[in-house]
Amino acid sequence: MEMVKAVEIEGRGRALVASQSLYGGQIILIDSPILLYSSYPLSSSSHPPYCSNCFTHLQTSSSSTSTLVSCPSCPFLFCSPDCLTHALSSSHSPWACSVLSLLRASLPLSLSHSDRQVQARFLVAAYNLAIVSPSHFQVLLSLQGVPGFSVELTAALLAKDKLNAFGLMEPPAFALGGQRSVRAYGIYPKASFFNHDCLPNACRFDYVDTASHRNTDITIRVIHDVPEGREICLSYFPVNETYADRQKRLLEDYGFTCDCDRCRVEANWKDEDDDDDEQKQEQEQDDEAQVMDEDQDEQMIGSENENEVGDGGGENDFPHAYFFLRYMCSRENCWGTLAPLPPSGSDSSPSTIMECNVCGNLKKADEDFNSDEDMDD
Repeated sequence: MEMVKAVEIEGRGRALVASQSLYGGQIILIDSPILLYSSYPLSSSSHPPYCSNCFTHLQTSSSSTSTLVSCPSCPFLFCSPDCLTHALSSSHSPWACSVLSLLRASLPLSLSHSDRQVQARFLVAAYNLAIVSPSHFQVLLSLQGVPGFSVELTAALLAKDKLNAFGLMEPPAFALGGQRSVRAYGIYPKASFFNHDCLPNACRFDYVDTASHRNTDITIRVIHDVPEGREICLSYFPVNETYADRQKRLLEDYGFTCDCDRCRVEANWKDEDDDDDEQKQEQEQDDEAQVMDEDQDEQMIGSENENEVGDGGGENDFPHAYFFLRYMCSRENCWGTLAPLPPSGSDSSPSTIMECNVCGNLKKADEDFNSDEDMDD
C-alpha cells in the first residue's frame, strides 16, 4: 500500500496526503527522474568530473580510468560501457549529442550567463525526451503547459524547470568552503506534487555517489509522526530564512504567497513591529510639542499592555520554536533539516538517530542540539 496519495486541495492545487498514519523517519517515496541535465557550464573547456549518464563521480586514479569511456562523437565521459550504451539510447541520443556539441563549439552571446547555459541544457534534455520517450515527455507536459513544439511550449518548459526541478547536490565530501553545490538537476514526476510549507513535515535526501544503485534517485522521509489525511509538505529552501525573505523568494521563484501557520504568526510579528514604530514616532512628536492629552496616555498604556500579553510577546507566541531545536541542523552554516533514520525491522517506532539532509550529520534525538558534537566525529 502506498503511504501517500495525490489529491486536489482547494487553494493549493495538487498535493500529496498521508494515506495512513506515518511514523517519523518512514520513507514515503523513492522517486526516479524522467529527465536529468548537468549544472556544468557549457562554456567550460574541461569535462565535468562525473559520469554524463548516472552522475557518479569519476575516479581519476590509474587503476580506475580503464573503465571510463567517451561518447564516439563528442568528449562526454561515462563511468562504464553500460552507462554509455544506456545514454546513447536515452539522455545522450545522437540528436542531443549534436546539439550540445554545437552549443559548446559556438556558444551564443545570449548564453554567456551560466544560468542561461543551465536553461539551455534543460531545453535540450526536454526536447530530446520527446524524441526518445514520448510517454515521459507527456508526463513532463502534464506538470504544466500545452503540447506542440513552439515558442509557447519552450516558455512552458522553462516554467516547468523553474517550478519542478530538484537539484542533486554534491556530496558533503566535495563541498567547497562548507557549501554544497548542485551537480545536476532532475524532474521527478511524483515528488513534484509536494507543496511547500515553511515548517515541513517531510524532507528530501539524495545519496549521490553512495547509493548502491540508481545514483540519481531521491528519497522523501517524514520528519515526525503524521496522521492519516494530513498533507505532506517539503520546504523548497532552508527553513532558517526570515519571513520577508521567504515571501519574496516564493513569489519570485514559484509565483505564490505562503499562508502557512508559521507565516501567519510571523506576519503578526511584522504588523506589531510596524505598530511599535508608529507609536514611537508619535511619542517623539508629542515630546517635542510637549503636549499629550489623557486619551493619548490611555492609548499608549493600552498598547504597551497589549504587547506584554498579546500575540507579539513571549515565547508561547511562536509555538513552532521546538521545530528549530529538534529538526534543524546545528552545524555552522548548514541549515539542513533533521529526520529520524528509517525504522528498522518490524518495529515502527522512530529511530533515536537523526540525519541531516544537507551535511549528512548524525545526532541522537535526545542530544543537545546546540552542541557541535555529532556521531560522525
